[in-house]
Amino acid sequence: MIQNITNVKGFTCWGAHTGVKSMRRDLALIFSEVPASAAATFTQNKVVAEPIKVSRRHIADGKAQAIVINAGNANACTGEQGRQGAEAMVETMAEELGIAKELVLVASTGLIGKEFPTEEIVAGIRENVKKLSNKSNAGSFLANAILTTDTFAKEGFTEFEIDGKEAHMAGIAKGSGMIHPNMATMLSFIVTDVAITPELLNKSVKKAVDRSFNMITVDGDTSTNDMVGVLANGMAGNEELQSEDDPGYAEFMKQLQNMMIHLAKLIVSDGEGASKFIEYKVVNAPDEKIARKLVRTISNSNLVKTAMYGRDPNWGRVICAAGNAEVPFDYKDVDLYIGEEKTLVKVLEEGKPLEFDRNYMKKVLRESHVRIQLDMRSGEAEATGWGADLTTDYVVFNSVYTT
Repeated sequence: MIQNITNVKGFTCWGAHTGVKSMRRDLALIFSEVPASAAATFTQNKVVAEPIKVSRRHIADGKAQAIVINAGNANACTGEQGRQGAEAMVETMAEELGIAKELVLVASTGLIGKEFPTEEIVAGIRENVKKLSNKSNAGSFLANAILTTDTFAKEGFTEFEIDGKEAHMAGIAKGSGMIHPNMATMLSFIVTDVAITPELLNKSVKKAVDRSFNMITVDGDTSTNDMVGVLANGMAGNEELQSEDDPGYAEFMKQLQNMMIHLAKLIVSDGEGASKFIEYKVVNAPDEKIARKLVRTISNSNLVKTAMYGRDPNWGRVICAAGNAEVPFDYKDVDLYIGEEKTLVKVLEEGKPLEFDRNYMKKVLRESHVRIQLDMRSGEAEATGWGADLTTDYVVFNSVYTT
């Protein structure tokens, strides 16, 4: 049996087709039997979609009970008409569920700047709230209903123990293009039945996002609609987690971070036109902040991504990108490796170029999974990120996105 959001205590969901998208499901609904602790991170793009504005307000008190998401229209750059549409989604969901509208979060994904189809989506919400279910097919419908250019649904589920209680966590995500999150079109929603205070959940979500979704890139663009939302309804029955020192918190944090990393890696593996999944690792750095900044800068370099697409072991592009990271960096102090995890080839040692078999390296770089590892030799911190190569297929696909 497939396990998904429907296997988390107290949660029901549904995914439906309203007609906004011609062939695919385009409306997703998530509901908790009881109000849940809630936390989210949102896009830092200065152009912010209307649903993001609403969700930022509603999650300010750390509580939520439902999430409604539409695909096929981003509801961004839509002005007053779009604002009214986002509010209508929230109000309709709340009315149909019999809860306060402030307990509803809303998200959208799709084309920017297109008039928002409020009537179709509102009618879809009214029709489909009654179909909310805890059957496994409902979870599958949900995961498919948030997709746009994605080629497959992205889901995760885990079961673990906290305070002697069986706990569960599940998540969905979407994204394959316009991926370069900087959260304080990529969406992810995670639910758990763990009992945890809103304050601690918020702190945990931000830390986990920094080590997962904020460490991926496909094309270097931060969407107007990026959002990661987490609901924790407490129905596992554990003693409520209130502090990082509480027994069970370390396990919860590990599960949350692993879930986000799992979903983030699925997004990268579905990168538009991508032929390679690239893992970037910086080790032995002075601190984690420096390591993360280096990973993000190197992984976002078009020259690095195109070299990986062409199977070109041009390590100079990696070092050049590292020098643009605006952190303390001296190439004379570092070692650099390129290849696969099990067949890493050292190409630079303490800043000195090393001889290597270029034909062998090209063979290694034919693989679909590649690693670039930078050893700073100046500390104990590390960071890992994930990205895709930049291919001609990506250029062709995005050159005709609306036509």
